[in-house]
Amino acid sequence: MINLDLRLFGVVPIKRVTLQVVPPVKVIAGGHSIGVLLHAQGVIVVGYANIHEAGDSVGFSPARHAGILPGDVIVSIEEKVVQSDSQVSFLIDQLARKKDVLRFQVKRNGTLQEYRIKPIYCSETKRYRVGLYVRDGAAGVGTLTFYEPNTKKYGALGHVITNSETNKFLDLHDGKIVGASVQGIQKGERGKIGEKIGVFFGDGTTGSIEKNTVYGIFGRMKGSLSNPLFTKLMPVAMGHQIKKGKAKMLTVLKGEKIEAFDVEIQNVFSQPRPDGKAFIIKITDPELLNRTGGIIQGMSGSPIIQNGRLVGAVTHVFINDPTRGYGVLAESMLEEAGLLSAKGLRKVSGLSLLL
Repeated sequence: MINLDLRLFGVVPIKRVTLQVVPPVKVIAGGHSIGVLLHAQGVIVVGYANIHEAGDSVGFSPARHAGILPGDVIVSIEEKVVQSDSQVSFLIDQLARKKDVLRFQVKRNGTLQEYRIKPIYCSETKRYRVGLYVRDGAAGVGTLTFYEPNTKKYGALGHVITNSETNKFLDLHDGKIVGASVQGIQKGERGKIGEKIGVFFGDGTTGSIEKNTVYGIFGRMKGSLSNPLFTKLMPVAMGHQIKKGKAKMLTVLKGEKIEAFDVEIQNVFSQPRPDGKAFIIKITDPELLNRTGGIIQGMSGSPIIQNGRLVGAVTHVFINDPTRGYGVLAESMLEEAGLLSAKGLRKVSGLSLLL
């Protein structure tokens, strides 16, 4: 801690502040392909499925009539906690054979509400239904951004995982990451996002998922992790240390081999946006452009290295220009992981003001 007196013209006292020097956090740079497996807390409503009775061509959804909306999360039915779509289907049928009206506990925008719904017997499926489509989780391929060996904490993806139908945050019940091997590439082009085709396997990269935020997913690894391209711990840059210019992106395009590709940081925002986007990158590496067409699905979380520091990660691609995309600050990801406490601190020229 250093006390500093600010004076006007070097004479008139204005303010006293305390400077706190924050040592750089060091991590193992990522780039590893990971499989992401998520289960929601409850099941997510993604649409309506009208039930048709004899002579009825239109159909009816009791749940819709009761006020259930897409994006709602069904937490329990008659106080029985639900965790999968098959369990919900079974419970509705079994409970409706004993009661006319069932109590559904539903979470909407973080608030719990109760709805009373009368299931209808469906002659097609031979069971009682309430007229909903639901999902209980998500799975996909992404990229690890960093790993901190002392705490075993990691950060990945660089963006929140949402339900594809409703675009709502997945409220985690449990989840994990596992190793992934890239088996193929679907190239991206203007108006069409490409994709990594991967398979999952369990090994030392297995870890828990504890947080799902706009800056990515975070948790702890069960084993250790290394990066053959950067064998030493790498310092993480603060936001003010990122500059326009050349940088490197680490990602996997085949198997489990991490490769480094040239990119350019074209713009750095003065303040990160609420969705975490903080700078714009452009792919400049001819080999990467030839193999993928630019930024593709599965690259989310690919670390960006500049001047020997981890500055951020790929987060979103420009749909009409797959050679360009957004980046999220590594600093923000560290805060979410609990590796950097920035509350009450303001960074100035490599130091921090404790206000």
